Amino acid sequence: MTSFMINEHLDRDPYEEWRQDGQCTFCRIIAKELPSKVVYETEEIVAILDILPLRPGHTLVIPKAHVSHVSELPPDLAAVLGQAVSKVAKALTDAIQNTALNIVCNQEYAQSVPHVHFHVIPAPRLEASGEVSQHNPGGRQKARDMPRTTRELHQLEYEGRNELDEAEGHRLAAKIRAML
Repeated sequence: MTSFMINEHLDRDPYEEWRQDGQCTFCRIIAKELPSKVVYETEEIVAILDILPLRPGHTLVIPKAHVSHVSELPPDLAAVLGQAVSKVAKALTDAIQNTALNIVCNQEYAQSVPHVHFHVIPAPRLEASGEVSQHNPGGRQKARDMPRTTRELHQLEYEGRNELDEAEGHRLAAKIRAML
C-alpha cells in the first residue's frame, strides 16, 4: 500500500496457520471452505469484501486460479482480472456514491496472502465542512486535526482497521451486487 506500511511487513514470517494449512486462504475461500461476502463471481474471478477493511466497501478481486505473482498471470487471465477490477470498481463507486478509489495489487512486498488479488478501496473524502467523512476509519475529524503527512494518515488508517461486521458485510455485498 504505502511504503511505511509495506516496511512493517518486511521479513515477516507467514502466519503459522498458512504453513500448516498447505493451501492458501483465498483458495480455501474459493473452494467454499472459508466464509466470505461475495460481491461478484464468474468462472475465473471472485470479488469479496475484505474482512479487515480500511473503509466500508473495501473489496478484493481475486482470480480463482492460484497464481502467487501478478507478473506470472497468463495474459488471458490478466485481461479478465482487469475487466473484473473495473466492473467491481464501477459498482462500488455507485453503491457508496464515492468515485475516489485506491486500487492496489502487491507482489510479495506487503502481500499478506500469497495469491494475486487487487484491493479496491474507497478513498477518504473531505466534506464541504472540512471534516473527513465517516468513510474514514477514525470517524469524523475536523480538518485541523487531520494528520499533517500522508504517512500519518496511512498509519491512522492501518490502526483503524476493524473486523468486518457480519450484518454490515451482508448489506454492503448486496448493495454492490445490485450495481453490477
